[in-house]
Amino acid sequence: MQRTLTTILLCTLLTGGALAITRTAPVRKVSPKVSTKTSQWASRTLNKLSLEEKVGQLLMVWARVQFLNVDSPDYIQLRDTIRNYHIGGFGVTVPVDGPFLLRNQPYEAAALTNQLQRDSKLPLIFAADFERGLSMRLFGATVFPHAMAFGASGKPGYAEEFGRITASESRAIGIHWNFFPDADVNSNPANPIINTRSFGEDPGNVSDLVTAYIRGARAGGMMTTAKHFPGHGDTGTDSHLGVAQVNGDVARLESVELPPFRAAIAAGVDSVMVAHVSVPALDPDPNHVATTSPAVVTDLLKKKLGFNGLVVTDALDMGALTRLYAADPGRSCVDAFKAGSDVLLLPPDLGACYQSMVAAIRSGEISKPRLDASVLKILKAKASLGLDRSRFVNLDALPRKIGKPENLIVGQQVADDAVTLVRDNSHVLPLENHGIENHGTTAPPLPYQTLPQATNDLLLVIFSDDVRLDMGRTLERQIRQRSPEVRVIYVDSRFAAGMSEEILEAASQSGKIVLAVYSVPSAGKVMAVGGGTAKNAADRENAAGSLLATILERAAAKTMVVAMGNPYIATEFPALQNYMCTFSSSTVSEVSAAKALFGEIPIRGKLPVTIPNIAPRGTGLDRPVAGGSIHAH
Repeated sequence: MQRTLTTILLCTLLTGGALAITRTAPVRKVSPKVSTKTSQWASRTLNKLSLEEKVGQLLMVWARVQFLNVDSPDYIQLRDTIRNYHIGGFGVTVPVDGPFLLRNQPYEAAALTNQLQRDSKLPLIFAADFERGLSMRLFGATVFPHAMAFGASGKPGYAEEFGRITASESRAIGIHWNFFPDADVNSNPANPIINTRSFGEDPGNVSDLVTAYIRGARAGGMMTTAKHFPGHGDTGTDSHLGVAQVNGDVARLESVELPPFRAAIAAGVDSVMVAHVSVPALDPDPNHVATTSPAVVTDLLKKKLGFNGLVVTDALDMGALTRLYAADPGRSCVDAFKAGSDVLLLPPDLGACYQSMVAAIRSGEISKPRLDASVLKILKAKASLGLDRSRFVNLDALPRKIGKPENLIVGQQVADDAVTLVRDNSHVLPLENHGIENHGTTAPPLPYQTLPQATNDLLLVIFSDDVRLDMGRTLERQIRQRSPEVRVIYVDSRFAAGMSEEILEAASQSGKIVLAVYSVPSAGKVMAVGGGTAKNAADRENAAGSLLATILERAAAKTMVVAMGNPYIATEFPALQNYMCTFSSSTVSEVSAAKALFGEIPIRGKLPVTIPNIAPRGTGLDRPVAGGSIHAH
């Protein structure tokens, strides 16, 4: 009976998911909540702490998810960091090897947070950058597309479900605080670091989606963060690399940048992250960025906007700040705290930051009441999460909470509804399905069986920053299931020149061409377009972009360009005749792209941003499901 009910539920979601998911029911805010008991624990704990322990509560450093023996040097270093600096919390991420993010498993994450909690005198608070849910860092979790895909779907209910699901999975592994939602209004097409991390360019739509996400996440017991205050959307510099400047006047800030932050505060957001951006309209001091500006943090955020929650710096080890404090890295922590921040995130030199903060308090530069006020807020946040009563998670519960089938369906449905057709000459879509299911074959080819000779009908060229990455692999598999004879070529700017002749020859012989361009923002990566100086996988000035342009010059009528991420790439190719956007490179978006190309899902997304030379915000051609498609549901 239970299996039957489950089957009925899944079928209902699959066939009517859009209705089931987007209907927004009233949500009771259950957490975080500051009760009298919570306040009493926080006050009692504060009174027991030494000056050094109070300073430690302000600090948050990295903990990278991997299996660690408790006697291993790496774990001993984490344990010593807790004990020597009285750390208040950790930002949870995974190891990185060059361009590769070494994702791990939920069990390893939960085991690590539990072990660190055991070795800490006070309960630790764990935060993470789960902008696309846990799947950004961990296998097995629910996969969601980038924020801009939610803007394209036009359904705040999706954002609320996103918050609820991410909260449930995060709390299951011991993560309490997400550095999301992104409240930036991406009004600058050349923005190299916000881009698809933003919900869009319209302040009202961004506000609605930010509010919905906060509502869902708080219902799931997770702390939220509106970032990057006072707005990082109208910048052309990655603040991981240098100081970005927001050049709008006060009227512009009030009408564009600030509304989503006002909405987040009204929705009860728990924290606001301050950006390392220069805002001359608010603080003309050339030595100040927002993070170190009392005018921005205290006067605007706290006094004018009335925010009383936790103020957290953006990562203090980012290039925008380290260059300003190269001679005295500890000073950046002091100045950020004096400006009004409570949590000092990822100091570039932990020892220097800790010692500088202790010295500033002992000298009276920072008053003890000011220190106590921030520490009390942090302790109240921990108690509101229940950490004063229980700081551990149950590893046995993970299989019941992570990657639930009904949640996976939500992530895929969002990606499906986000697909946006910007241009269509009616000569490419839908692609013809030659998959085994359409030819009566009951089983896939046996292992080592010779594959059929590729024909010249369909060519798929996958452009990415590095052909060694996973980008395009899911898309290739999905297209091969439907068109086994497809010819697939991966290319990046390092090899494009040497492969151009081969690819152009294949393009000339193909009946239809799909160019999938993977370009998404990440820390320290240059990717801006539209007049910016940075480069990306489809920039006309590099070999890959030049190749893409040549294909379009020779075969635009039979070529579909699919933007798997940054929608602005089309700006440099105004002559393209067929253009589709997914706003994300996530696996669910790859699946959605394949389904849309073959006419298996309706296409109904709308651009949440304006693409210069191509289309204004709100553009989107509706296309129904192609007749008789077996993949329609």
